[in-house]
Amino acid sequence: MIKVSVLYPNGAGATFDMDYYCQSHMPMVQRTLGAALKGLSADHGIANQGPYLAMGHLMFDSVEEFQAALATHGATFLADVPNYTNTQPVFQVSEVRL
Repeated sequence: MIKVSVLYPNGAGATFDMDYYCQSHMPMVQRTLGAALKGLSADHGIANQGPYLAMGHLMFDSVEEFQAALATHGATFLADVPNYTNTQPVFQVSEVRL
């Protein structure tokens, strides 16, 4: 199992619309990826003191399944980013150990 974390950096002037992210963006990702997506979650930074405003996490069985999904749908997902943030997301792909 792998986890793809999408991290949205905090900084001067950075904004993030968590309502849009949770009610529109993540459901669109879930619908689009279907059975390839094994789970998802969203974290909202609090107190604006951390390095990230928000984080989204997507679970896949393998890196290959994630890469196939990204190749097919990545442009659609990235095109929606300006609807909820003015930051550039950072991606981390991790192997889930526990």
